[in-house]
Amino acid sequence: MKIHFQRLSLSSKAMARSSLPLYYFSPRRVSSPSSKSFFFVPATLALISTIFILFYIFTTSTLFTSHHHRHTLYLKQPLGSFPSSPLTQNVPSFSLHNNGFKNGTFDLPKRPPLKAVGGGEDATMSQVTSRPHFGSEGNFVNNLEVFHDGDIFLEDYKEMNNSFKIYVYPVKRNDPFAHALLPVDFEPGGNYASESYFKKALMKSHFITKDPTKADLFFLPFSIARLRHDRRIGTGGIQDFIRDYIFNISQKYPYWNRSGGADHFYVACHSIGRSVMAKARELKLNAIQIVCSSSYFLSGYIAHKDASLPQVWPRTGDPPNLASSKRNKLSFFAGSINSPVREKLLKFWRNDSEIAAHYGRLKTPYADELLSSKFCLHVKGFEVNTARIADSLYYGCVPIIIANYYDLPFADILNWKSFSIVVVTVDIPSLKQILRGITSDEYLSLQRNVLKVRKHFQWHVPPIDFDAFYMVMYELWLRRSSARINFSLDPK
Repeated sequence: MKIHFQRLSLSSKAMARSSLPLYYFSPRRVSSPSSKSFFFVPATLALISTIFILFYIFTTSTLFTSHHHRHTLYLKQPLGSFPSSPLTQNVPSFSLHNNGFKNGTFDLPKRPPLKAVGGGEDATMSQVTSRPHFGSEGNFVNNLEVFHDGDIFLEDYKEMNNSFKIYVYPVKRNDPFAHALLPVDFEPGGNYASESYFKKALMKSHFITKDPTKADLFFLPFSIARLRHDRRIGTGGIQDFIRDYIFNISQKYPYWNRSGGADHFYVACHSIGRSVMAKARELKLNAIQIVCSSSYFLSGYIAHKDASLPQVWPRTGDPPNLASSKRNKLSFFAGSINSPVREKLLKFWRNDSEIAAHYGRLKTPYADELLSSKFCLHVKGFEVNTARIADSLYYGCVPIIIANYYDLPFADILNWKSFSIVVVTVDIPSLKQILRGITSDEYLSLQRNVLKVRKHFQWHVPPIDFDAFYMVMYELWLRRSSARINFSLDPK
């Protein structure tokens, strides 16, 4: 309401009939000796407005919460809805929740609000609360199964296998950089093997098409790990190589230009993969980045456009005594001290009898430590990612994730709360209290789910259904365009 003060010079009789706010805001009232009361009315109105707003927020938030719980679906039938399909063999039954299906699409999970915590290394905006898996009374909450929506996942997985097509830009064997563009001719190994395993499996898969008009996505086959060790390129020259590579394919083929690279993707496990895109802006902003160093905190990584690649140290077969191992240690960590987070872990737990935190070379076999521990710690180093999560799952150990901002692998498919514990870095001093608060039944539920999801974090050549390769392909399938781009290349 617009108030014209020139109209407030009214008679006392008219003033008596005027509204109370109008009276208090009149020039006569303000200039009177009793003008001190002028401040009382606005303050009272502000207090009443605040109470009304809080009441409104409380009632509507309760309404939204009730609405959410009314639409939760619980499916008691076995998960495999395609009994004759090899994709569903050996898949256990689950009680599932419909948390992500909307309008016929698989929605990506919403992230919890950020919260400012701590100082120094911990002075970050944490994506989780200090006890993300505990209820309001401190009780453990584990009523969800390993998939956000298993029936939708299996239905989409089947469609992906039948229809998803990838076009790979061709490379001649005599190309000077064929070693970095073609799959390796040996069994990948080492800390960054995921990058080579993916390419090796993709090139031999049924997803490949030689007809680019039928492609859903286009694969940029350069290997960051291989280029990094090429003396002609090295760490300092990769940016120029990537820039020139994109320029060359944009001149030779029409597919990059018509979408600005939005229907293209590349795969990189080494953390340098994020920085080498500095001279190829469209690649970083438009293309799908499948990277191990998947952190919400980094500007080069765009969650839900990009996806997390699991970092896996290759291992074959099953470890001995996986199910029957006597896990008499509470938790275990071993690694170099290359971050403030690891320094903090060692500061509090280095000499503890229950939390085994080691640095340097172990006196006992690494596998034995993982097999004898209930919980295995994944602690942020230079990057949020390490191979320790895959190590934990491989050896049947429940992973404890201490790495703020980590966009966990397959987070839009798997419910990480069902098989892991996330602890923010500021809660490292409370780590033992958190782990002791988990009952035996709750731990057994977590470990059972660990054994269910471990196959998703293993590489095979040729790939096996639901292994790491197929899970990454599913992530790509979710990110494909809903319709293939068929722009006319005729400028007329």
